[in-house]
Amino acid sequence: MVSQAVSAAVEQHPVKLEVSNLEISYDGQPALSNVSLEVRENEIFGIIGPANAGKTSFLKSINRMDMFNPNMNVAGDVRFNGRDVYNLRNVYALRSRIGVVFPLPVGLPLTVYENVALAPRLKGVKDKAELDVIVERCLARAALWDEVKDRLDSLGSLLSGGQQQRLTIARALSQDPELLMLDEFSIAVDPVTTMRIEDVLKDLKNEMTIILVTNLVQQARRLADRTAFFLEGECVEIGETEALFTGEVKDQRTRDYVEGRFG
Repeated sequence: MVSQAVSAAVEQHPVKLEVSNLEISYDGQPALSNVSLEVRENEIFGIIGPANAGKTSFLKSINRMDMFNPNMNVAGDVRFNGRDVYNLRNVYALRSRIGVVFPLPVGLPLTVYENVALAPRLKGVKDKAELDVIVERCLARAALWDEVKDRLDSLGSLLSGGQQQRLTIARALSQDPELLMLDEFSIAVDPVTTMRIEDVLKDLKNEMTIILVTNLVQQARRLADRTAFFLEGECVEIGETEALFTGEVKDQRTRDYVEGRFG
C-alpha cells in the first residue's frame, strides 16, 4: 500500500528528465546500453549498482560532460524539461541548472566564501548582503556553516576532506539548480554528517529534483522515492524503492544485489 501511494504521488509530477535508448561507449567499448527511464519533478531518484555498472557515465551524459572526454560517445535521447540536451546551443546554461557533486571533492582555488559565491556572481548577483545570505544558506544546507563561519576567508583547500565535500555540495546548491545530481556524495563524509546531509536532501526535494547515485543500498532505501538498479551497463530494473527492498522485484539479480549477495 505504501509503495502504491508513493507511485501515485510521483506520477502526478511532471517529467523533469526523459532518457530514451541511451547508449554510451568509450573508445568503442560499451559502458551503458539501451537505457530508458524518466525522472519526475520533486522526487529523489536513486541509482544503485556495483562498480562499473555505468552509473557515473549516465550522470555525465545528462550534463554533457562527454564534451570533456573525446573518447566518450553518446547516442540516444536525453531530454531535460522536454528539450534534447544534445541539441542545445548553450551548454553552459544547461549546466547552470544542473548541480553535480562527485565522489571526491573538487575544490576551486578560492576561499570558502568565494567557492559558494562564485555561481551567484556569474549570474549577476553583486550585492554583498545578498551574497552573504546565499553563502550562509548554502553552507548551512550542506551541514558546514557552523564549522566554517569564522574562517570564510580561508582557502577551501585547507578544509578536511569531509568538509571539502560538503563545500562542494554547498557550491552546487549555490547555483539554485533545478536538478541536483549526487554521485557517492558521502564517500568522504563521516556517518553523522552523512545523516545530517540526508535530512537536508529530504527537504530539498520540495524545491528541486535529485538523482542520487550510491553504492550504499540502505542510503537509497532511506532517501529515494524510486530506484533504478544498474548492472554491467544495463538498467536491470526500476521500481518504488521500498518495494525493491521488500521483495517486489522482477529480476532475481535485483533481489540478490539489495540483499548483499554480490556487489
